[in-house]
Amino acid sequence: MNKDDYELTVMNLITNAGQSKSEAMAAIQYAKTNDFAACDLALEECAKYLKMAHDVQTSLIGLDEGEGKVPVTLVMVHAQDHLMNAVLMKDLAKEFVDLYRRVQ
Repeated sequence: MNKDDYELTVMNLITNAGQSKSEAMAAIQYAKTNDFAACDLALEECAKYLKMAHDVQTSLIGLDEGEGKVPVTLVMVHAQDHLMNAVLMKDLAKEFVDLYRRVQ
């Protein structure tokens, strides 16, 4: 993988993870207003973007083959941080939405 492909791949990971996190936050906001139809759509979008981010991560792991073939740059660490936060936000959003459904 050349440098341009690497940077594009890492930015793709950041973008998809960030969008997933945004959709999770939107789902919580929709649940607050009892708009559960929009909430459910946001959670679906959240899962879709998270899968895309995870697929990018999986491809990078495959390229690395556990041998350090993929460089670990500050941007890569930043991308992994975004992915981890997106996973956490998805899980938390589901919990919050469940609570809002019960309260309603």
